[in-house]
Amino acid sequence: MLQNLKFLQPTPQLLQPPTSAAPLPQLHSTCFPILKQFKISRRELTICSNSSLLLLLGSQALESKAKAEESSPNDNQQKEENVATPNPNCSNKVPTKRAFLDIAIDGEPVGRIVIGLYGDDVPVGAATFGSIVSGAAGISYRRKEFVKIMPNYVQHGGLRSYGVDAELAKRSGSNLAVENLREEWEREYEKCPGVKNLAGTVSILVRDPSKPPPKLKLVARKGKLEIDEEEIGTDPNGTEFVISIMDSPQLDASALVIGQVLDGMEVVKRIGQVKTVQENTASPYFRVAKLIGDKRAVVAERGFNRPYAKVVINNCGLMD
Repeated sequence: MLQNLKFLQPTPQLLQPPTSAAPLPQLHSTCFPILKQFKISRRELTICSNSSLLLLLGSQALESKAKAEESSPNDNQQKEENVATPNPNCSNKVPTKRAFLDIAIDGEPVGRIVIGLYGDDVPVGAATFGSIVSGAAGISYRRKEFVKIMPNYVQHGGLRSYGVDAELAKRSGSNLAVENLREEWEREYEKCPGVKNLAGTVSILVRDPSKPPPKLKLVARKGKLEIDEEEIGTDPNGTEFVISIMDSPQLDASALVIGQVLDGMEVVKRIGQVKTVQENTASPYFRVAKLIGDKRAVVAERGFNRPYAKVVINNCGLMD
């Protein structure tokens, strides 16, 4: 117990509770009677001080929680209004043209896919796809293969940006550049929130996140063999396209939706059932090889999800 009472004389300023907008709860009765007697142990003084501090913090927490509850319904209502008002041009796209793809698996015809193109909403992408399908660009998807089959979508390899395909495109004045498609993709990406590559949509690839190193090849120019670099998978040339079997949000950042499958979705699912090279990215051997830059890992990665069977477009064109 403290012996000197002269230093324990309480002052009015110390005993007055702090002013606050909300009334503070009353302290426990065991504190203030002890203060009046002026006989306080250090333990009792500590207990009373901690109790006062806890009551003060508790009242402030209750006040902030009440304010948060008052403002939260308005915030939730505003979020619901933003989600509930999508752009009508995103969900009500009307096909202006129809294209068809006749598919064969290992030489056996399996059916026709009819695609409706959104010529009014994505004119650049629809015109690019339509000109290749019809052959107006000097090149066509005929006899070209599907190169990747994923659980959610199938991917067509498109046309090569070198060799015969590039020469034919150059003669007809067609440009395999993807810049205009990428600009159109950026506008659509900002205008239409949410998942864009839904089940049954057809999209042109405008970018590829994986960029393998260039590959050296021999090219015959003017009767001479020259070494040139062939960039494979660096940037799509605006001719590769995908058809979604299920909703594929992973494609939204790299593919421009240009149309919808109107008929023949069972053919798309048939393509999706073709056996493929199993992906082995989880293997520790593959991870180490990829980390040290082993070319065998790069080559193996290109082969993942490729079909064992040959899935080809036998014929294609415009129906309207």
